[in-house]
Amino acid sequence: MDEVVITGIGFFSALGNLAQTWQRMVQGESAIMPRQPFLSLPAYPLAMIEDRPHCLDRLATKIITQALHSSELTPPLPELAIAIGSSRGFQSHWEARISDQTQEGLWLEHLPHHLASLAAQITGATGMVTAMSAACTTGLHTLAYGYDLIKFGHYDRVLVGAVECPVTPLTLATFDQIGALATTGCYPFDRDREGLVLGEGGALFILESLTAAQHRQAPIYGRLLGYGLTCDAYHPTAPEPTGKMARHGIKQCLQRSGLTPSHIDLIHSHGTSTQLNDQLEFNLISDLFPHRPPVIATKGYTGHTLGASGTISVALTLKMMEQKTVIANAGLTNPAFDLNLPMATENQPLHHSLVLGFGFGGQNAAIALGL
Repeated sequence: MDEVVITGIGFFSALGNLAQTWQRMVQGESAIMPRQPFLSLPAYPLAMIEDRPHCLDRLATKIITQALHSSELTPPLPELAIAIGSSRGFQSHWEARISDQTQEGLWLEHLPHHLASLAAQITGATGMVTAMSAACTTGLHTLAYGYDLIKFGHYDRVLVGAVECPVTPLTLATFDQIGALATTGCYPFDRDREGLVLGEGGALFILESLTAAQHRQAPIYGRLLGYGLTCDAYHPTAPEPTGKMARHGIKQCLQRSGLTPSHIDLIHSHGTSTQLNDQLEFNLISDLFPHRPPVIATKGYTGHTLGASGTISVALTLKMMEQKTVIANAGLTNPAFDLNLPMATENQPLHHSLVLGFGFGGQNAAIALGL
């Protein structure tokens, strides 16, 4: 079976496009600041692209266009398959419609599948087009799905990823009610961590078979080596305490990728800065990776983009591998766990990296990347 390579990257976060985000992260800059986008709610630390909540389809259009440009592809692309997702979708539009009955516009344009349909219209894709949602692992699920479509010969080229604009009154109020929101900032793996900080953004990728990529002399930004996907089947929000299925998902990913734990040079954690998530990841990483590879969390820079967080992590991991640089853990001053958590940016060759994601409903995901 052919290798799966990444030939295009579209990316936007509250720090800008991929180049801008990388440069600002290297400089230690975070997008998180106090914001009060809704007068009916208090101010929260948020990572927003603009002063007001961003429009999901406008952001998605920008990221799709970037992915095509970086892949040197020009529409129409009728043989392209699409798997794009979001955990919140157009929730902001639905909330606004409920509160303002005079709003005009077609509600059909804000159904969950619209992002995938929009991507098909932009790219001219007439093959399989699907929308996916799996809580905060949504983006990683799309990568796994695209991997299988190529690996088993169904398609040579797939557009995958996730985009999220989660700053809505209901989302903020709900996370606040369950005690998950931070009050001052995002500090993954820190003793003083408070909870998550919502962020806007997304990342999309063009995946191709190595044969197809070489045939058109496409740029290759990295290899998608394998994945692991499991579910705790335990609780709507809390992870299963033993981490049994999360551990199985990581082992599954390594096995499919032809790797052992010692091959992993870098772990890009989910790193939400919540009590339960960070403890779970410490347990998993310390158990499975005794050689202590660097563990990084980037939500202290970009905020938590929910369903898009995994794809944002993948894009930033590819950038770290390209630059041979391990970025510092933003917001980390008093580590709570005995892990290799870089507190300053370091130069280091990176050959194999692991991206982890976890979500409500017990979703567990791992993606292995190579150069």
